[in-house]
Formats: sequence, C-alpha cells, structure tokens
Amino acid sequence: MLRSCAARLRTLGAPPAKPRGAVWRLFSSEKVIHKDYGLPNPSWSKDLRLLFDQFMKKCEDGSWKRLPSYRQNPIQTFKEFQTRFVDPRSITKEEQISKAQQFSRSLEEGLGFEYVMFYNKGEKRVVCLFQGGLHLQGVPGFVHGGAIATVIDITTGMCALAEGVAMTANLNIDYKKPVPLCSVVVVNSRLSKTEGRKLFISCDIQSIDEKTLYTSATALFIKLDPDKRLT
Repeated sequence: MLRSCAARLRTLGAPPAKPRGAVWRLFSSEKVIHKDYGLPNPSWSKDLRLLFDQFMKKCEDGSWKRLPSYRQNPIQTFKEFQTRFVDPRSITKEEQISKAQQFSRSLEEGLGFEYVMFYNKGEKRVVCLFQGGLHLQGVPGFVHGGAIATVIDITTGMCALAEGVAMTANLNIDYKKPVPLCSVVVVNSRLSKTEGRKLFISCDIQSIDEKTLYTSATALFIKLDPDKRLT
C-alpha cells in the first residue's frame, strides 16, 4: 500500500474549521488547505470523543503526537514520491493525480472508517482509535474482516513511516472475535525490530476497557530504495 511521505508524522496543528468537503483555496496564495479527517466530527460516538480527549491530554507533555489525516496527498508530495521511487513507465498520469484519494478516507463521514492516530516516538508506537461505520459491514452487525485488515495495515504503516517511506510486504492476522459495527476499539501497534530495510511491527485490536482482544497481527514492511524503482 502506498503511503504519504514521512513528513506526515511530523506535521501537527489543525487547519481552521471549514464546511464539509476536501479543500479550501486561499485566493491570496492559491494554497490548497486539505481537511484534517483526524479531528472529531458529528458521527463520532461519545466513547470515541472521550478517548480522543484523553490522548490529546497525553500530547501536552510532548510524549505523544496526533497525526493529521487527509483524503488526498498534496499534489507536490505525490509527484515527489513518484519521481523518487516509481519507474518512469509506471508514473500516474497528470490528470489522475488530483482525483486519487486515500482508500480509508474515501467514504462519507460516519459510514466508513472513522479514526484518529497518535504517535509516541520514544516507544516507537502508534495507537489508532477506530469506529467502524455502517458501510463496513461483513456478517450482519459486525465489521468486515477486510476493513479490519485495512485498519491494521494503515496503523502499522504509520508506525513504519517513522523509520522511513515503506510498503507492506506481509500482513498476518489472527481474528479472535468479531468487532461490532459502530463500536469503538483501540488499535495498538509497535515497532518490534529492524533488519536492514525490513521493519517488523506487532499489532492488536482491543476493546476500550482492554477486556476483549478482537485481533492480533504481525506486519513486515520494507523501506523503499530509490535504486529499486516500483513498477
């Protein structure tokens, strides 16, 4: 899965409130400001808002940072990634770049993936607070296993990004209990070890009271090498 550049991990601060939609354009500079989907919206449950507030409190001493989340990569970032890592024959066409969206942010608010991530540099850890919307249903009343895999992939992927631009090589998931639709769960990921360009990451999904283990997983990410272009 392609990721945005590692600078995303270091970017904090929320843009000003704006109407529903992806972007605003500032007429003075023509700069596009992307909406940060890692901030509360009306679809968030009381549990998700409470957990968000608790983690924001942890951010005050600098040990944790909230990670912004956008529907689209900035066009310049998109182009820089492709220039550095992608074979010229596989470069995305110019007219397609502005239409490309992050899969996990492509559904309407409240219907799909509602989540926010927090990063702890000292612990090499990323925590994702996740609420699965009604359009993520698998068996009646529960979140689809593929949606759970997506949440694990993007959470472990952000953990990998702290070490460099990387892509998923392997994802091994043990589904222990189904996750109810619209419930809130905590996704914990941590960098376990590194071997050259290989990043080994562990992950689990628990209930907010930590009494129920829904899923455990391990992931292997490979840091990209500009000398080995993607095709």
